[in-house]
Amino acid sequence: MKTDEHAAHSVKIEKGNKADTRRHLIGAILGPLMAIFLWFLPINGLPETAHHLLAIMSMVAIWWITEPVPIPVTSLLGPALCVIFGVSPVDEAFQNFANPMIFLFMGGFLLAKGMMVNGLDKRIAYGIMSMKWVGDSPRRIFLAIGVACMICSGWISNTATAAMMFPIALGLLEAIRDMMAANGKTIDLSKYKYSTGLMLMTAYACSIGGVLTPIGTPPNIMMMGFLEQQAPNAPSISFFDWMIWGFVAMICYFLVAYFVLWRMFPADIKHIEGASQFIRERANSLGKWTRAQKNTLFAFGIAIVLWVAPSVISIFYGSDSDVEITFNDYCPESIAALVGALLLFFLPSGKGKGEKTLSWKEGVEGIDWGTLMLFGGGLSMGAMMFSTGLSQWMGEAMKGIMGGHPSEFFFIAVFCVMSLLLSEFASHTAAVNLMGTIAIGTALSLGFNPIPVAVGVAMASSLGFMMPVSTPPNAIVFASGYVPITKMFKSGLLIDIVGIFLITIPIVMLLVKAIMGV
Repeated sequence: MKTDEHAAHSVKIEKGNKADTRRHLIGAILGPLMAIFLWFLPINGLPETAHHLLAIMSMVAIWWITEPVPIPVTSLLGPALCVIFGVSPVDEAFQNFANPMIFLFMGGFLLAKGMMVNGLDKRIAYGIMSMKWVGDSPRRIFLAIGVACMICSGWISNTATAAMMFPIALGLLEAIRDMMAANGKTIDLSKYKYSTGLMLMTAYACSIGGVLTPIGTPPNIMMMGFLEQQAPNAPSISFFDWMIWGFVAMICYFLVAYFVLWRMFPADIKHIEGASQFIRERANSLGKWTRAQKNTLFAFGIAIVLWVAPSVISIFYGSDSDVEITFNDYCPESIAALVGALLLFFLPSGKGKGEKTLSWKEGVEGIDWGTLMLFGGGLSMGAMMFSTGLSQWMGEAMKGIMGGHPSEFFFIAVFCVMSLLLSEFASHTAAVNLMGTIAIGTALSLGFNPIPVAVGVAMASSLGFMMPVSTPPNAIVFASGYVPITKMFKSGLLIDIVGIFLITIPIVMLLVKAIMGV
C-alpha cells in the first residue's frame, strides 16, 4: 500500500519536473526576445534611459517568473545589464546591495539560525504542542500544530518552520494509522481527509505567520525598502507599527484557514491514542534548558526590545520627540537586529572552552544569501525605475488602464489581487519585486498615499495557498504524498478569496491608514 502511494507520487513529481523544464526553456527564450522587441519599439514620452531600462526589466521580470537561472542570479544580472547598456553608473546600480534593510534581514537570519542550531525553535514548538489543553484530541492537535507553525514563522523563515514541523505532523499521522491498525482498520493516509488537512494546516500556518513582523517574510521588508526609496516624504513604518496590523491580519488569516480546513478535512475519531506520549517524548528528548538556548533567548529578547523601543518612547515623549529621533539615529532597526545577532558570537555556549552560542560557520550557513541578493537586486531595479522616471510612466499607464482616477478601494484591490495571482505561480519575493514599484508609482501618480497599497501588496503575496509552487511550505507538504493538488487548490482558493476581500483590504483601508495617519 505504502509503496503504491510513493510510486504514484513519484509520477506526480516527475510530471512536475517536466513542466518546470518547459517553463525554464520558454522563459530563457522569451526573456531576451521581449527585451530586444521593447528596446527597438518606439515609445513616445519615455526618456531613453527609462526606455532601455524597460527592455531590461522585461527580461528580468520574465526570468524571475520562469526561473531559467536561479532567481538571485537574475537579480544580479539586472543591475549588471543596466551598467553595460548605460542605464546607470556602476556605483548607483549596485549601491542598494548595501541598503540598511539588507542588514535588518541579515540580523534576522542570524537570530533565526541561532534558534535553530541551539534548539530554541523546537523547544517553543514542542512547548506549545505539549500543553495540557492539547491532549490527544485531533481537533486540538490540528489547532496546536497551526499555532506553533504560526508563532515560529513570525520570526524565522517559513521554509525552516515547515521543515521543522513537517516530521512532527507525519509522526502524528503515523500514530493514527497505528491506532487504526490495532483496532482492525487499515487506512490509506494519502486518501485520509485528516492527513490532508493536517499537512495543509502545517503549510498554510507557516505562510500566515510571516505577516506578523517585517522580518517574518521577504515581501514585508522589501516593500518597506521600496517605500523608503520612492516615497521618502511618507511616514516611516516602524517595527512595532507593522506588528500591530501584522498581528491582527495573522490572527484573522489563521482563523479563516483553521475553519476552512477543519470543515473540509475533519477527523473521524475523537482521540489519537499515543499522541500525547509522542509529543511528550519529543519534548523530553530536548532535556533541560541549555546555556546556549538561554543565550539565544536573551539575544533575541534584546533585539525585540530595541525594535519596539522607539514606539514606547513615542508614547511617553510624543512622536518625533528629540529622544525618539536620537534613538533612531544611533540604533535604527537594522542595527538593533545586528546587535542581537552579533551577541550570539560573543556569548559562551557552555559546551566547550572558547565555544560560542553561534559559530562563524553556522552563522554564514544561516544567512540566506540568495534572498539577500534577490532583495538587493529588487531594490536596485526599483531605484533605477524611480530615478529614470520609468515607475512614474508605468504609474500613469496604470492610471489610464484603471479609468483615470479610480477609488482608493478599487486601486488597492486591483494591486492586491494582481500580487496574489502572481505569487501563486511565481515566488512571492519575485511577485513583490515586480508589483512593488509599480504599485507605489501608481499610488503617487493618483495622489494616494503609497503606504496602504504597499502593505496590501506585501500581505497579499503571502497568501499563495493554491499551488505547490506558490511557497516552499506548500511544496514541502505536497512532497508527503498526502495532499492531492485538487484539494490544495480548492482550499487555497477559498482562503485566498476570503483573505483578500474580507481581511487584507479592510485592514489596509482601516487599520493601516489609522495607525499611519494617512
